[in-house]
Amino acid sequence: MNGNSCCKVVATASIHPLDPLSADEIAHAAALIRKCFDWGADMRVETIDLDEPPKEFVRNFVEGNTVRRIARFNVYRRGVMGVVSGKLDLQTGELLSHVYRKDARAMVAVEEVLQIEATVKRDPRFQEALRRRGLLADLDFLCLDPWTVGNFGYENEQGRRVLNCFVWMRTSPLDNYYAHPVEGLHALVDVSTLEILQVIDHFAETGDYIPVPRTPRNYDAELLTEFRPPSAPLDVVQPEGPGFRVAGNKVTWENWDFRVGFNGREGLVLHRVGYTHNGRRRPILYRASIAEMVVPYGTPERSHYRKNVFDSGEVGFGRMANSLTLGCDCLGTIHYFDAIVPTVFGEPRLIENCICLHEEDAGLSWKHFDLRSRRTEVRRARRLVISSISTIGNYEYASYWYLHQDGRIEYEMKATGIINTAACHPGQPGAFGAEVAPGVVGHIHQHVFCARLDVEVDGPNNTVVECDTRALPVGPDNPHGNAFLVEERPLHTELEAQRDVDFSKMRYWRVINLGTANWVGRPTGFKLEASSPVQPFTNPESPSGRRGQFIRHQLWVTPFSAEERFPAGDFVNQSRGGEGLPAWTSANRSVENTDIVLWHVFGLHHLPRPEDHPVQPCVVCGFKLIPSGFFDQNPVVDLPPGRNQASCCA
Repeated sequence: MNGNSCCKVVATASIHPLDPLSADEIAHAAALIRKCFDWGADMRVETIDLDEPPKEFVRNFVEGNTVRRIARFNVYRRGVMGVVSGKLDLQTGELLSHVYRKDARAMVAVEEVLQIEATVKRDPRFQEALRRRGLLADLDFLCLDPWTVGNFGYENEQGRRVLNCFVWMRTSPLDNYYAHPVEGLHALVDVSTLEILQVIDHFAETGDYIPVPRTPRNYDAELLTEFRPPSAPLDVVQPEGPGFRVAGNKVTWENWDFRVGFNGREGLVLHRVGYTHNGRRRPILYRASIAEMVVPYGTPERSHYRKNVFDSGEVGFGRMANSLTLGCDCLGTIHYFDAIVPTVFGEPRLIENCICLHEEDAGLSWKHFDLRSRRTEVRRARRLVISSISTIGNYEYASYWYLHQDGRIEYEMKATGIINTAACHPGQPGAFGAEVAPGVVGHIHQHVFCARLDVEVDGPNNTVVECDTRALPVGPDNPHGNAFLVEERPLHTELEAQRDVDFSKMRYWRVINLGTANWVGRPTGFKLEASSPVQPFTNPESPSGRRGQFIRHQLWVTPFSAEERFPAGDFVNQSRGGEGLPAWTSANRSVENTDIVLWHVFGLHHLPRPEDHPVQPCVVCGFKLIPSGFFDQNPVVDLPPGRNQASCCA
């Protein structure tokens, strides 16, 4: 842990229409909901968050004006199927709207999950399965992770919220239990009633049990006996303080300004991202978030085929966000934003230091040596980092937005934590995984994310242009065989705008504003660079494929709609699929010269390695939004020259 980082104390600001709900507002909303629905102690809360006001109200808002605060909510009754979705006016207490969605399953709450392990361990069927394996004496050391189950049409799961438990075992209190999978033993649980629907033992008939790997594979500092020599200190020191300024949830840095948002499902959200150039503020993004993600696993073996988890839509990146540690998760002069989410009982829960804001050195910005004048001009770059980290089961998802001085916006997802493990006979991992330790297999899988980018490049009306590079055939226009060029094609409708990366054409997309032009007469714009495309392999007509149809394309474009927020639909837990982007885009609405949303799908394709065990080094995916004709010239040519006086020769 680095002890030299510090937190910047900054001014507060009055409430803004996009500020997340406060603890008092969440508690007030929960009290109003209890009055509206007489469920007593059986009321459960999935979601209470801000219903964001109309864009024009936000754009025209003047600090100090009255803000009408509306909360949107999803609630359900313990032991009863269905979810009630609605909206509340927090000033008047009026229930503005509500609808009962009888087939919807609420997201899974951590408070519900924590009750399951002890319940399963008490079940006689589960204990009998352990006895057959010779593991009953290890009952206290067993660890059960409940996973969502998808929708495979099984009769005993109809009308229920169901989780499927996978089993591991510790050999000591701090032991890494993912090194000791108990393969082929599962408990199917109704999470609402805690009823054990079924105990599944895939090897009960044959008795050919895969042995539990017993070799410890630990990462906890208390269990490791040897460490490499420590590196020399590498301190990030800003004696004059940071370059950013924070007022409430608004951040200004260099030429940038934006607002920080947060909710229980998406987690970190950026609002109203703009860049001031030549004295004029120019909007780029109205709202940006990671709106969904799914992890499809590639093995058909035993119960592993059910692993197709929507860690955002079924659990919630925001609800599972970490409290970050100064000098460990972030270095430098730090500003933290706290976050508040509701518990399953509607109480506000504070996540301290949930979002980290800091600056980093970003290497060279630009440099040139003039051979004739013998002069060198060089400027170093820095970037602003806005980050949050969520732990969902065995994985950590570290989410980073980077703002660069030259107008680039970069998003990076760092996946770490522990791979999901299964047991195998040593040396026999099977076709669908890799052996990462003797008897421990990691199955092939993907992590597929969907960014929701509500763009407003130089204003609300934008168009997406697809840019393909083509080599000309040898002939009169290409006599030497060296000619190639970029062809641009505007995307007019939603179906036309379902697009895929094409390496053979070096394809990218530009978001342009037809109403503004740069000094060479071209529409101003930003380029979407899809640097982490993922080819899906799940059959689109399979139960898992139907639920995650948004992964079929790397780009979708829709006209803005305030209610179109999640690419796989509002309720993905045990959903049948077909909702979200596939349903919306079937209308084939126009997406030309209008208020549009880009949905960019990216991620990781992961066959685990021994190096990913016992804890996985960060693997990285993401994308970039790059000015493309947005400026008339290099926007950082005016960076002042300077030399870092703390640097020295070793």
